[in-house]
Amino acid sequence: MECSFALTGKGYVLIAADTTAARSIVKMKIDEDKIKSLGPHLLMAYSGEPGDTTQFAEYIERNIRLYQIRNLYPLRPPSAASWIRRALADSLRSRKPYSVNLLLGGYDTSNHTPSLYWIDYLGTQAEVPFACHGYGSYFALSLLDRYHDPEANLEEGLAVLRRCIDEVSKRLVVSPGKYRVKVVDKDGIREIEF
Repeated sequence: MECSFALTGKGYVLIAADTTAARSIVKMKIDEDKIKSLGPHLLMAYSGEPGDTTQFAEYIERNIRLYQIRNLYPLRPPSAASWIRRALADSLRSRKPYSVNLLLGGYDTSNHTPSLYWIDYLGTQAEVPFACHGYGSYFALSLLDRYHDPEANLEEGLAVLRRCIDEVSKRLVVSPGKYRVKVVDKDGIREIEF
């Protein structure tokens, strides 16, 4: 039932995730924030098993912050994606692997480019222009493939995102009600009212 979407545009990465915490047929919470800020220009949307997602997201957040404290500069998005992928791959080979899917978006201030990474629970990583996780991906990936424009401004990116969310709410039997949307660009991270 979880849905998370992300897309890149001209100088930004837009990430949206549903706010529902549910288990089986029971909705336990409707204001869950499934997008974690990992640094001044780095966002991570996570989905999967409830205990694993929270624990893994906090583990990643603390270790990336520790890296910044030790080295006096934050990790760039490609480096953070590689480290996170390695942490998931190492976890997969342990006795208690994390079952977490991630969308990692960031803005690289050194070369002024946005980047988006799709990472699944098996430690597979790909740099992509748009991505989805969850049941909503069955409906949204075709829309993103057709309407995504890497040179789109923020308003056009929000229009594509709205189109994806509308399609999921129409076609998915148990669709999430609310979404939290965040954008990362040269100015940092901010939440957008949707």
